[in-house]
Amino acid sequence: MKFIFVLGIVALATTQVYAESRLESITHKGQLDVCTTGDYKPYSFLKADGQYEGTDISMAESLAQSLGVKTHYIKSTWKTITPDLVAGKCDIAMGGISVTLARQRQVFFSHRIDIDGKVPFVRCNDSQKYQTVEQINTPSVRVIEPTGGTNEAFARKYLPNSKLTLSQDNLGIFQQLADNKADVMITEASEALYQKKHYPTLCAINTDKPLQYGEKSYMLPINDMAWKLYVDQWLHLAQETGEYQKILNTWF
Repeated sequence: MKFIFVLGIVALATTQVYAESRLESITHKGQLDVCTTGDYKPYSFLKADGQYEGTDISMAESLAQSLGVKTHYIKSTWKTITPDLVAGKCDIAMGGISVTLARQRQVFFSHRIDIDGKVPFVRCNDSQKYQTVEQINTPSVRVIEPTGGTNEAFARKYLPNSKLTLSQDNLGIFQQLADNKADVMITEASEALYQKKHYPTLCAINTDKPLQYGEKSYMLPINDMAWKLYVDQWLHLAQETGEYQKILNTWF
């Protein structure tokens, strides 16, 4: 009798976990809620007309299509995107998100999307001056980073002696570099290479040997394995069929 009772509890718990999965609730509400910052080209960018675009925005549309639902984007920031997901404001967070152990303590990550790494982004004329952490980590070097993300965390940990400025305008940083209002931005090689097309006087340093190894992924609510397994399989198929590469090719 005790064995039957235990089985009943396990079955009930399994049913409750399944019922609470985003996989089911997204289908029922007919909408995929996506947290994104909208300030990180080429991954996520909020245009003046209120529409989002970017590689991860296209991937969000693909994920929603696979579920037969529409997308709904929730504007977030690098400082609040993890708390927003944890608070249940969205089903998934997308937009060039770096995998970190600090985030891993609070969320699930999907399978890896890309390998990326942090590099200095500087005026091309100063390329030789800012090759290493040691060269950048001096009081005379003006480092600028967006508030709240892994770039700020890198600067605070490895560049404590530099003159750090934090910006609420992630996309405006590149013009400040070009205008000699700052010297160095530490960012992912992918962003630097993309922005190089729009700011030809700026150069990404040693993209083949980044200052810090990194991976990009999508953030998912913790302890929802049904939803994570679905997203992982969808991502796997998108990568293996060439859908993801096709999206990348439109931006890089």
